[in-house]
Amino acid sequence: MMQPKLKMRLGDLLVHEGVINEAQLQQALTNQKSSGRKLGKALMDLGFVTEQHLHTFLAQQLKVPLLDIAEIRLDPVTVKLIPEMQARRYRALAIEEHADYILIGMSDPADLTALDALGNILSKPIQVAVVMESQLLDAYETVYRRTEEIASFAQELASEYQDEQEFDFMSGVSGEEDTAVARLLQSIFEEAVQMKASDIHIEPDEGMLRIRQRIDGILQENVIKEHNIANALVLRLKLMSRLDISERRMPQDGRTHISVKGHRIDVRISTMPVQHGESVVMRLLDQSAGLLTLEQAGMPAAMVRRFSLMLGRPHGMILVTGPTGSGKTTTLYSALARLNQPGVKIITVEDPVEYRLPRISQVQVNSQIGLDFSSVLRTTLRQDPDIIMVGEMRDTETVEIGLRGALTGHLVLSTLHTNDAISSAIRLIDMGAPGYLVASSLRAIVAQRLIRKICVDCKQDYQPSADEVFWLNNVKAGAGHLAYKHGRGCQKCHHTGYSGRVGVFELLEMTESMMNALKNSDTVAFSQAAKESPGYASLAEAALEYAKQGVTSVDEILRLVEMVTDDRNDREADHAEIGSQDNQPARLTEAVQPETPKPQAPHSDSNKWELE
Repeated sequence: MMQPKLKMRLGDLLVHEGVINEAQLQQALTNQKSSGRKLGKALMDLGFVTEQHLHTFLAQQLKVPLLDIAEIRLDPVTVKLIPEMQARRYRALAIEEHADYILIGMSDPADLTALDALGNILSKPIQVAVVMESQLLDAYETVYRRTEEIASFAQELASEYQDEQEFDFMSGVSGEEDTAVARLLQSIFEEAVQMKASDIHIEPDEGMLRIRQRIDGILQENVIKEHNIANALVLRLKLMSRLDISERRMPQDGRTHISVKGHRIDVRISTMPVQHGESVVMRLLDQSAGLLTLEQAGMPAAMVRRFSLMLGRPHGMILVTGPTGSGKTTTLYSALARLNQPGVKIITVEDPVEYRLPRISQVQVNSQIGLDFSSVLRTTLRQDPDIIMVGEMRDTETVEIGLRGALTGHLVLSTLHTNDAISSAIRLIDMGAPGYLVASSLRAIVAQRLIRKICVDCKQDYQPSADEVFWLNNVKAGAGHLAYKHGRGCQKCHHTGYSGRVGVFELLEMTESMMNALKNSDTVAFSQAAKESPGYASLAEAALEYAKQGVTSVDEILRLVEMVTDDRNDREADHAEIGSQDNQPARLTEAVQPETPKPQAPHSDSNKWELE
């Protein structure tokens, strides 16, 4: 085992080489004694040296390499050669295993106690490299995932049920079995919170159980071979969310609360019978994180000012549109937080109530007892509200009640599942609302999507391909020749090149020409007037602005363009079919038809344009 040694103590060596002076060393030593930290950490905290400078100096003196592990794709098997507890204790990480040695990255390779302990853990001789401590701490959060812990608990639970048929769903679990289920679920939730997952999918399949997590909008999969534990997991989750444990043939929805690592998590649970059992999807809402402001969600400052003016009006309807998971609810709650004042009566009608807000009367819809959106909304109008928030405009009756409420002196906020802002007003008419009522009540529409942000730790310059230049120029003239970034992939972003998401928004404020078009149900004229309205920019153009700033990538812009265009084409096909069946012109198709045909990219053998 190679044990690099300094010829003199680190502090003395730093003074000898002129990195720090004697007074700074003495101040750092005093700080070290009072805090109990290592000298290097004390020097960095006092600002006498940077982490990069200190570790570079240390590597040079010890004559060992300085590694940037953010650029190394670590092998999970190799990493696990050092258990997590010992890795964190000794600030070490197993990086590479060779035939005759193991390469270990350490923040302090001169720590002989740590080297001896690691030598006893590992079965091969050690070679050492210097790694910055901050990189090690980041790596621990990604490489020591709870995959093996989950698998271990799954095996423990499976040992209680030698055959899937032995598990009596009605009798439930108790004693040691119940403890095993609880530990398994706790590990699943802890890993999800650690990875900042928005959803957990538990999916029984033939001969296996899939546990998938949606991270930054993309599902990541973990396969467990002990498929016979699926029923035990589902039962425990049903008990937690107070669902009917005897009902396995019908879907059920519920919710529960858990505490994980200091986070209070609201869990929305949906069960559904599938071929090999019951599938469970859990939406995780971190209540301890608090509500995002409109600015934090990604809405540009200029748009926030315009949107705030709309919110300040005493009456009218404001719609927030987009597909499931696009952040509509977050935007609505952010708007409500701005409006929530002692002198304002706010009532919400939701399914489900996601965030509890003080001073606001929140109603949970329950269609099983007839408490649906339309019936609650009628009652709400008799409760003397100033502002009403309707979770979703689902049917004609709810739309008309909401529009008439907006017309009679209330500010109504709601969501609609449409493709973009322009098609939302058209959709209201398509649902049966009279054009004059939509024109008189609708004030503004916000369309939004969530796009992935480039990982800041592996961001680098990117040159778009010829195909990408072609598509970018169709989003905005000249966009194909701008400077762009992308993520090459690192440990911190799990080698995806992305970390986190940000909202892109499209705000459409109603103008006189748009209202006149709606009064006449002239959707073609409305669409044209909307595109020509001052300040209007499409979702793709909003995403392009983020790409120009280096926040997101060209791939994300094109993925957004594909989603928006594909949704629009599907809707146009539906409307065209309706128009032909009624033997009438399909005016809605014309209204949402883009000004130019969808561009066809030059021939390419790559799969660049396939949706992720």
